[in-house]
Amino acid sequence: MIEFRGVSKVYDNNVKALNDINVVIERGEFVFLVGPSGAGKSTFIKMLLKEVEPSEGSIVVNGTKLEKLKRNEIPYYRRKIGMVFQDFRLIQTLNVYENVAFAMRVVGASAKEIRKRVPMVLALVGLSHKYKMFPNELSGGEQQRVSIARALVNNPQVLIADEPTGNLDPDTAKEIMALISDINKAGTTILMATHAKDIVNTMKKRVIAIEKGEIARDEEKGRYEHENEYI
Repeated sequence: MIEFRGVSKVYDNNVKALNDINVVIERGEFVFLVGPSGAGKSTFIKMLLKEVEPSEGSIVVNGTKLEKLKRNEIPYYRRKIGMVFQDFRLIQTLNVYENVAFAMRVVGASAKEIRKRVPMVLALVGLSHKYKMFPNELSGGEQQRVSIARALVNNPQVLIADEPTGNLDPDTAKEIMALISDINKAGTTILMATHAKDIVNTMKKRVIAIEKGEIARDEEKGRYEHENEYI
């Protein structure tokens, strides 16, 4: 599903964010991306979203070579990837239903498709009863559920989650992780960048650890950190 082949990134200020990254993530995997702040995790994700170009190397997502994408093809490519952020990024003037429907409208879905798909996804995330409510009327956990529904509504094969539990209390974070785990079990590939050590260590999924722009570890059923790591 995702492959980095010898990928490096040097920014204009000569800061080397990533150095010779070689990673393969298979279809249907659940992978945690961990490491200290400034390690290169954000650059890794931005490259997948075609927001940042590699200085060297090649990235392939679901058979698409990103360097081959034309500028006018990038928006269509991004719409095939679900993205969940720490700060939810909901449109405050739209209610729950409208926020999720908006993601379908921008890809040209018909009104009939929207009426069918949005209620299904809201049921999946447990928010059918709150479809008329606005973001400021929801708890943080509920807002993140709306964000996840929006990310899923166009049926992406990859869901990228960037610190999705960062603004949530521990109990709510567990609920969100259970939901993301269920989405993975249904076949969606998950890549989640996080600093949440307890979540990573409890779930025992594959862990790719980045440190100083390089792959420090890549382990099945890994941990967030080993002794003295990131110190």
